[in-house]
Amino acid sequence: MQHVIIGAGPAGVVAAEAIRKYDVSSTVTIVGEEPEKPYSRMAIPYYLIGQIEEGGTHLRKVPEHFASQGIDVRHGRVTTVDADNDSVVLEDGSRLEYDKLLIATGSSPVKLPIPGMDLPGVVNCWTLADARKIAAVCKPGNEVVLVGAGFIGCIILEALARSGVSLTVVEAENRMVPRMMNEVSGGLIKSWCENKGVAVRTSARVKAIEQTGGFVSTLLGKSKKLRVLLESGEAINADMVISATGVRPNTAFLKGSGIDVDDGILVDSCFRTSKANVFAAGDVCQGYDFSTGARMVQAIQPTATEHGRYAAANMTGISLPHQGSVNMNVLDTMGLISSSFGLWMGTEGGDSAELADLDRFRYINLQFDGDVIVGASSLGLTNHVGVLRGMIQSKTRLNGWKAKLKEDPTLIMEAYMDCHQTLSPNPR
Repeated sequence: MQHVIIGAGPAGVVAAEAIRKYDVSSTVTIVGEEPEKPYSRMAIPYYLIGQIEEGGTHLRKVPEHFASQGIDVRHGRVTTVDADNDSVVLEDGSRLEYDKLLIATGSSPVKLPIPGMDLPGVVNCWTLADARKIAAVCKPGNEVVLVGAGFIGCIILEALARSGVSLTVVEAENRMVPRMMNEVSGGLIKSWCENKGVAVRTSARVKAIEQTGGFVSTLLGKSKKLRVLLESGEAINADMVISATGVRPNTAFLKGSGIDVDDGILVDSCFRTSKANVFAAGDVCQGYDFSTGARMVQAIQPTATEHGRYAAANMTGISLPHQGSVNMNVLDTMGLISSSFGLWMGTEGGDSAELADLDRFRYINLQFDGDVIVGASSLGLTNHVGVLRGMIQSKTRLNGWKAKLKEDPTLIMEAYMDCHQTLSPNPR
């Protein structure tokens, strides 16, 4: 049996290791597009602040790990999936045959359709190659503009600020991290960053980026300095502009393959695609969402690794249907921890509980559907993270605790403990 995995990120690596665990005799081949050892994008901020070397970003630290597992890691770009003939074609013209194929090609940054996005000095922060460019410019005294204050942008924000640069963040929405925080909590994150010396522009859109006089030293030599023009008329000088305005699944190479694609690759509960012997996992995969039952793309690492484990089992003949991933985000923004789970924005006909301590940057919001918590978000509170996810995923019935949680949502730990003690199901 020949297992081929396209993609050397967390989903692909976890899947390869799981396949080897379930099937000790088959061949397992990972094909990664980047000329790097498999690494974690989530580790890039630690590389930028010098806390780790490049090797610290690698998903597996032992040099011979993959070889010892009997996993062949190759570098190359797959250009075609020939699903009718169970093979893939690489850019160099070589062909790999498979019995089972896993597509785990991840996602790529979205480029804003504005003038100047292709100028030298405008970079993403998505790959190790991007990180090397950023590290070369992020020196004390340099000016950096970060476009986008979503999950990706806020992950690298602290690393940029700690480098000593003069940092300005530009976000089109009216708050930071708009896809996981509401106006209250997103506004608190903005205030927190401003108190730490970061300039933040929300409800601000970039009109264009242009070159100005002067030069800055980069990894590739000298590059002209930049100016970011906002629709408001404000102009912000920059030695580098970092774009963090979202990502989209890498599916373009599947055109003509017969594999059904919507936002991502459509899969069933066993991660099978519309083509026999072809599976998908991770950011490129449009799998089931636990809360809604709909298929959606969740471009987060915990979901990717979960997908990888389930896909591997099903590829090796172990029937392991997936119940859907809980949409979960936990973010550290300059020391302020925020989290969101499930239907954090609420559901039609449901109700909620909210508690805010603005001066202490503390916030918690619970969303209910009947007697069950279906979503939650919090800020500055870390001891509830595991409990909130557990109660959502287990669909724990509150058995009288709902009224108390609506008065004081911070009692979530007590509610969890009590609801899981069969002899004492009601609040004291």
